[in-house]
Amino acid sequence: MTTLEFVNPPQLGRPSGFSHAVLGTGRMVFLAGQTALDENGVIVGDTVVEQFRRALGSLLTALEAAGGTSSDLASLTIYIVDMDDYKAHSRQIGAVWQELLGRHYPAVAGIGVARLWDVEALVEVQGLAVLPASPAAG
Repeated sequence: MTTLEFVNPPQLGRPSGFSHAVLGTGRMVFLAGQTALDENGVIVGDTVVEQFRRALGSLLTALEAAGGTSSDLASLTIYIVDMDDYKAHSRQIGAVWQELLGRHYPAVAGIGVARLWDVEALVEVQGLAVLPASPAAG
């Protein structure tokens, strides 16, 4: 049973790659920002596409550990160090999105930043998911 309802009013124009609003019913999962850190705490990947794949994959790993799936994502915030580079690689980033999220489009914000915690990080992804409500304890 889906816990999300996607709202895209015609007054705001047709969204592409995101939803304008998402209603959710259930348990909320707040997902910390993920960069391209590997299990040893080292940034991996030299390009924004490689780092986006790793960061989004890590966010999904955290979501799965909390009992959710990619279809439970209600909102994503993408922090981007070089917006021009990100936009120049938007097709490849879109392909990574399709691979990891399919045609699931939560509410999304892309925010340009001067730098991230790890100076080598080019992108960071933070999210919010809504899981189905737990059955009432008897």
